[in-house]
Amino acid sequence: MTRTTTLLLALTLSVGCGNGIASDEAAERAYLGLDGMVGKALALGFDGFNMASSANIPPQSTTGDVTGTLDVSGQVDMGASDNKGMRLHLDLVDYQDAVPESDLIVTYDTEAGVPASLDLSLRGIPNATMTGSLTGTFYMVGDIEGPVTLDLSIAGMTEADPTVADNLRRVAGSTTVTGTATSDFGTYTVDVTL
Repeated sequence: MTRTTTLLLALTLSVGCGNGIASDEAAERAYLGLDGMVGKALALGFDGFNMASSANIPPQSTTGDVTGTLDVSGQVDMGASDNKGMRLHLDLVDYQDAVPESDLIVTYDTEAGVPASLDLSLRGIPNATMTGSLTGTFYMVGDIEGPVTLDLSIAGMTEADPTVADNLRRVAGSTTVTGTATSDFGTYTVDVTL
């Protein structure tokens, strides 16, 4: 066996995963455990946006379906302009959502002091076009382990909330999330609608 072949075999074994899960399936599962978090982060971001009385939004928090927390903090543009931006920080601690049709147990954390970033641009409020990105590295523990890095683009629409005066919300079903989730198991292509 050549040195190159030995090195390639060692590399292949090092990125495999346990429990009989194929690498391509593990790459998908690495993202699917975070899929629900994306929608929750957007909801918390808009909650903070609607509550903001200064550039800093009041910190927002929610729990995973199973365990852990998602915290959102950051800044929003103030003033009378119809165009605004949000620069948000996402922190996960022992976060686990239920993944449909899966019995995998995986929890996610962000590194302390290194939150993920959710940046949004709103143009033409209240019926605005929304574009943005969600980027960051999350650390998995459980049935699959290691870092997974999200590089996602977000596009959608907003509208006035008919139940709360002067509040803004996403138009349900209008938000597309595309991009990649890259882990030791490979790169999973994300293409979902929220």
